[in-house]
Amino acid sequence: MGKTLISFGHGYSARALAPCLLARGWRIFGTTRKPEKAVRLAAEGVTPVLWPEGDLTEAFATATHILISAGPDEAGDPVLARLGAEIRALAPRLDWAGYLSTTGVYGDHGGAWVDESTPLTPATRRGRLRVMAEDQWRAIDGLPLHVFRLAGIYGPGRGPFEKVRQGTARRIVKPGQVFSRIHVEDIVQVLAASIDRPDPGAAYNVCDDEPAPPQDIIAHAAGMLGLPVPPEQPFDTAAMSPMARSFYAESKRVSNRRIRDELGVRLRYPEYRAGLRALLDAAG
Repeated sequence: MGKTLISFGHGYSARALAPCLLARGWRIFGTTRKPEKAVRLAAEGVTPVLWPEGDLTEAFATATHILISAGPDEAGDPVLARLGAEIRALAPRLDWAGYLSTTGVYGDHGGAWVDESTPLTPATRRGRLRVMAEDQWRAIDGLPLHVFRLAGIYGPGRGPFEKVRQGTARRIVKPGQVFSRIHVEDIVQVLAASIDRPDPGAAYNVCDDEPAPPQDIIAHAAGMLGLPVPPEQPFDTAAMSPMARSFYAESKRVSNRRIRDELGVRLRYPEYRAGLRALLDAAG
């Protein structure tokens, strides 16, 4: 019997995963709020379902796997808020469920290393909502849940090059600040490896090997393009939106040992220089 995935909130990472599964003969139902995006999903081989009014009857009848990318709000996870009863009924029949969370659940560690055993002490609203959503999904009896805590995602259409070209890239410097990142192709690797090797209850940090200061990535991208490196701006005096400033509330180095040791993943882009080179080469 073929495999069927319901992808709730079928966004950037899920769309990158889809070709891998479609090539294996899977069927994918992907939810989206936008009719124009539904057209694009259909062209990519995904069966689109408009959220929240679309009909998921067939999807629930055939699903073997689910992936949740939709972000939570103050009321909790939006999928469970609308489809909690259906998910609970489906849970024992599933082979695998994946929830895309964030490394923001760990909070601030002053640049120290964290791993999946580190207590969850989020310092931002986004992180607190993700902890709440993780707990909601874990509370479902019989659900073969796997939590993926994603670092900052980059990939095609999501990189620093365009801002550097436009002259809008900024090198905000906060001493000691480091972020972890992950190329979207490596997210796909991790999800596919987990699907092939389920371990219900597991959580995985999905990040590369080299946490780095954000200003270093901008400088490297500018150098690759042969453009001037934007000047440094001190964090304390830089004009930033509250959302942008909140990203600097946490500094930590995130360990990816578990995806290597337990899933056998070997990252295609183990550090940002290799990932940026691949993006630039692909763009010609």
